[in-house]
Amino acid sequence: MWRSRSSLVLVMILLAAVSRLIPHPPNFTPIGALALFSGACSPSRLGAFAAPLAALLVSDLGLAALRGDMSVGLHRLMPFVYGSFALIVLLGFRLRSRRTVASIAAASLAGSVLFFLVTNFGVWLYSSWYPKTWEGLLACYTAAIPFFRNTLLGDACYAAALFGAWALAEKRILAPARFH
Repeated sequence: MWRSRSSLVLVMILLAAVSRLIPHPPNFTPIGALALFSGACSPSRLGAFAAPLAALLVSDLGLAALRGDMSVGLHRLMPFVYGSFALIVLLGFRLRSRRTVASIAAASLAGSVLFFLVTNFGVWLYSSWYPKTWEGLLACYTAAIPFFRNTLLGDACYAAALFGAWALAEKRILAPARFH
C-alpha cells in the first residue's frame, strides 16, 4: 500500500513541478502548495523536504535553460526562497493528522504569508533598491504586495487541486477493497 501512496505522491509532485514551466503570472506557481502537500502527505519526512526543493531546483534550471541564462536563480536570495519552502513543509507536517478544508486553507494562507515575509526580507537585505532602515523594509514589503496577491491565489488554487486530488485518490484508488 505504501508503494502506491509513494508513487501517487511522486506523480502529483512531478505534475506540479512541470506546471511551473508553463507561462503564468508572477508568483502564481505550485511550489508553495506543493511544499505544504508534500509535508502533509509524503510518507517520508526526508522525502517531504526533498520533493518540493528538488522540484524547485529542477524547474529553476529548466526556466534558466529556456531563457538561455543558466545564472538565473543562482543568487543570494536562493537561501531565502528555498528556506521559505522548507518552512512551508513544516507547516504541512502539522496537517498530517488533521487534513480538513479549514486547516488546509489556514496552512496555505500561513505559507503564503511566510513566503512573502521571508523572501522580501531577503530582497531588502541584499538589494540596493531599499535603504537598510525600518522605512526601507516597509517600502520593500509595500512594493511586493502585487506579487503577494498572486502568491495567495496560486497557493490556494494549487493546494485545492493537490489536496482535492489526494482526497479523491484516497477514496477511489488507495482505499482497500471492500467485500460484502
